[in-house]
Amino acid sequence: MNEERDAAEAPARSGGQILVDTLRIQGVDTIFGVPGESALPVFDALHGDQAGIRFVVCRHEANAANMAEADSKLRNEPGVCLVSRGPGAMHAAIAVHTAFQDSTPLVLIVGQVPRAHRGREAFQEMDYTRVFADTTKWAAEITDPARIPEMVSRAFHTAMAGRRGPVVLSIPEDVLSATARVADVARYQAAEPAPSPAAMTEFARLLAAAERPLVIVGGSGWDEAACAGLARFARSYDLPVAAAFRCQDVLDNRSEHYVGDLSFGPGPGLARRVGEADLLVVIGDRLGDVTTRGYTLLKPPVPGPALVHVYPGAEELGRVYQARLAVHASVGNFVRALGEMRTKAEVPWGEWRKGARQDYVAFSSPAGVNAALDFAKIIGHVRATMPDDTMFANGAGNYAIWLHRYLGYRVRGTQLAPRSGAMGYGLPAAIAAKLRHPGRPVICFAGDGDFQMASPDFITAARYRLPIVVIIMNNGLYGSIRMHQERHYPGRPSGTSLENPDFVAFAEACGGYGERVTADADFPAAFERALAAGRPAILDLPVDPRRLTPDMMLDSL
Repeated sequence: MNEERDAAEAPARSGGQILVDTLRIQGVDTIFGVPGESALPVFDALHGDQAGIRFVVCRHEANAANMAEADSKLRNEPGVCLVSRGPGAMHAAIAVHTAFQDSTPLVLIVGQVPRAHRGREAFQEMDYTRVFADTTKWAAEITDPARIPEMVSRAFHTAMAGRRGPVVLSIPEDVLSATARVADVARYQAAEPAPSPAAMTEFARLLAAAERPLVIVGGSGWDEAACAGLARFARSYDLPVAAAFRCQDVLDNRSEHYVGDLSFGPGPGLARRVGEADLLVVIGDRLGDVTTRGYTLLKPPVPGPALVHVYPGAEELGRVYQARLAVHASVGNFVRALGEMRTKAEVPWGEWRKGARQDYVAFSSPAGVNAALDFAKIIGHVRATMPDDTMFANGAGNYAIWLHRYLGYRVRGTQLAPRSGAMGYGLPAAIAAKLRHPGRPVICFAGDGDFQMASPDFITAARYRLPIVVIIMNNGLYGSIRMHQERHYPGRPSGTSLENPDFVAFAEACGGYGERVTADADFPAAFERALAAGRPAILDLPVDPRRLTPDMMLDSL
């Protein structure tokens, strides 16, 4: 009766207005997207400042959705993207896939054809519940404006529950224009599983019996409190901690307990120690094929070391690996439970931890190469001169191996990189980071091919006057593909060469700053000019196309 009374007393609102009001209640302050005619009532509701939600107008839906995904990682709450039907939704699909593989809570809202036209293959009509069935936690269509609060609330709860991930809601344009009287719903509440006392007792027993333990951290849901609790636990038990694929900002890489990352191009010492460990404590990571090097470091279904697998989604526990102890818990709740454990007076693995740290320090120290422009030195200068809270974004490509190895991350939320391996992610992620934290520096590293997949939204960075710096490793190749090509078809390059535009002229044409740097000695001054430009900047770094990774030359293949 109360709900009926509330609905009766609620003002008549369009579906678009109900949607905007509901999103604001769910804590949304920013929506990324490209406008489309199927969502005109939503844009009308967003008109002016009274909506309380900023709509960031982008040039391409793929970039808009990547911005929303990156914004979610920074906030630890669902990011929101609004796109038009058909092509708009398909452009955004790449970020939905990234959100799924990265376990990022994302809500994609798609305008749909009118209800009366459904099933006729009307203009740009698609069934999004089927299209996104395998890459979302839930995909649904809202067919009644009065159900918008209910289904949006469910979308946010679903995106944040268990293993976090994306949700897609399609809404027909006549649903958005129709009016209804409906009560608002409360803000979502994230229900997070916690470890049982029995599980923590067994974990303590396994740890006490270990001689060569190794902690691997990854996944989503890490916040400042969880990262701080992990650091305290590592110090208390003198434990070595490795980062799963592109999760290097969970623990300060300067810590004596940080021993490297299991990304592309991991240190051989760390890879060896994964196999030598007698206890692996995996917190928050799925143990995918990159982290496990194609499931060879740990062979399913029963890995060599005893495995403690802590994960927020029960469906993932036992899916690939059979753990000695499977713990259904969020990273935050598990780390809090670790804080209640009693510290042993002495542990037998002190030298094991020190050796792992020494391996990491040696591997992450640039050896120097005989080249006019050494990308490792460039990264070292950026890391040495930028504050700890600088946010670094990148997409995919062999250039990222240099970042994994040499950049070093110190604060949670400073590594914005797609675990889906999607190109074109770095620039939109950098834009989202600067919009979310305008007072913090933002640096985007990109390959030449990687940058061009997202380049239209460099204009967006200029429009919003975002002083980000994009550093392009320009080798004129799809480098990672060329590497694989040379391994399988040596001496027969095909389809991997790039003829690039003038990136400096491109930056200036968009209203930004551009400069080409051809030698190590010239980079520091150019970098300072880019930082001081007060607008988005591109530094174009032509590098030797023969150098595929820090340790591999094309000729050697």
